[in-house]
Amino acid sequence: MQTVALLTISNVFMTMAWYGHLKFKEYPLFTVIFVSWGIAFVEYCFQVPANRIGHAQFTAAQLKTIQEVITLVVFSVFSVVYLKEALKWNYIVGFALMIGAVFFIFKEW
Repeated sequence: MQTVALLTISNVFMTMAWYGHLKFKEYPLFTVIFVSWGIAFVEYCFQVPANRIGHAQFTAAQLKTIQEVITLVVFSVFSVVYLKEALKWNYIVGFALMIGAVFFIFKEW
């Protein structure tokens, strides 16, 4: 659970770093790159420990899969709440198909 919590916090920061600047198009590109780097540094302060801790329980592929699912959830909320973009049905279907991959990665074969 600690791994999931740390990855979730990490993804909130990374989503802000990658997409938060879209509401600040009046600022020079150099400025938003610099601010995004600062936010990404904070993201790494959560992501690196999450993977270190998680690797005791999960494989690297499983950690990446967990991170991607969290990313989809965080990004969906971010795009609707912060960017005020609609979450269209085809986005949901596409995300669901990606989440279906979780079954294959975590299933003991």
